[in-house]
Amino acid sequence: MGDDLKSRRTVFAGVGAGGLALALTACGAGGETTTAAPATSEPAASAPATSSAPAAAEGLAKTADIPVGGGKIFKEQKIVVTQPTEGEFKAFSASCTHQGCAVASIENGLIDCPCHGSKFKIEDGSVTQGPATKPLPAQEIKVDGDQITLA
Repeated sequence: MGDDLKSRRTVFAGVGAGGLALALTACGAGGETTTAAPATSEPAASAPATSSAPAAAEGLAKTADIPVGGGKIFKEQKIVVTQPTEGEFKAFSASCTHQGCAVASIENGLIDCPCHGSKFKIEDGSVTQGPATKPLPAQEIKVDGDQITLA
């Protein structure tokens, strides 16, 4: 019976280690910053700075990615970039001024918040429909050739 007990322990230990490896692999597949943070605090602190610097250098979007009379929401950067008229690009915070919900769509020249129905103009971020009472704050962007970057 002693050998049976040792064999069962070996099997359970192997299954446990395999499950742990599988869990760590699954967690790592979703995003590097999530798995980097628990390992050591130093690489996690430097990872966001490193990952955001290339994004700014490479550009937020190409001008062709932003439709005339519409726009595009960049959830990760929490910014909305619009092109009210050909060649005119604007940027606003993607957080609704009513209760901070993320805006979700841009239709008919309006930036829409799904939480309570607030709508904002793509030209200047001003409110066209409440309950929000304040415009979306303008954000700084730079257009260089066909690249749009955060300023």
